[in-house]
Amino acid sequence: MCRSRVSADRVTLRFGRIGVNVMDYTYEDIAKMIDHSLLNPSLPARELETGCRLALDYNAASVCILPYYLKRCAEILKGSSVNASTTIGFPHGGHTTAVKLAEARQALADGGQELDMVVNISAVLSGNWTYVRSDIRAVIEATHDAGQKVKVIFENCYLNNDQKIELCRICGELNADWVKTSTGYGTGGATDEDLILMRKHTPSHVQVKAAGGVRDLDALLRVRALGVSRSGATRTAAMLDECRLRLGLSPIVRTGAAAGGHSK
Repeated sequence: MCRSRVSADRVTLRFGRIGVNVMDYTYEDIAKMIDHSLLNPSLPARELETGCRLALDYNAASVCILPYYLKRCAEILKGSSVNASTTIGFPHGGHTTAVKLAEARQALADGGQELDMVVNISAVLSGNWTYVRSDIRAVIEATHDAGQKVKVIFENCYLNNDQKIELCRICGELNADWVKTSTGYGTGGATDEDLILMRKHTPSHVQVKAAGGVRDLDALLRVRALGVSRSGATRTAAMLDECRLRLGLSPIVRTGAAAGGHSK
């Protein structure tokens, strides 16, 4: 495994394509943007195992895994700088708050360090902001009380800009750790317009995560330039192999076969 070597790679990446200004990055800067996604319901256990080890090899930010496998994921990642994460109310957000809270508590007990929760999309579209706020607050408070972090998924493909802005405001007031564009299972994923809007209307203490459509290194660098600090990815190996190639670094030596989640 290359964890110790990867974190020491302080080489600079210079990138100036597709309208992005030339900027400096280290390998670790890029790797720590990626939440390696293992959420496809058809993934067998052996691919969940190798997916966790892939994230370790590449020193990703986290593994976002099917909830039933979170405990094992946390065991594999223990002692590393790669966080164990899972989803709450996923992918439709229509679970009751009590169910989301039970999911969050179970995830925390299983070693979850970052929880990606879906807002109640129906309540957002209905303008029931009291319910929406209460739903988000319950999960954030339970998670923060345990010393862990929350990403709040909007599923922007179903929302208008006013609804997105109101969610940004609520998440800022409730001290969410990230606002996130999408689940990867809706009708669309992250767009530049949505990322710009979310960064503009979210306080600086709340980070922005892109999900859906960030499939290569150029796209990852582009969204980073827009203020994104995290991105969901299943093509982690290809993206970070390309990063290392551009930096002139040696390839990662894998400890397991590649595995991925949803294609978004």
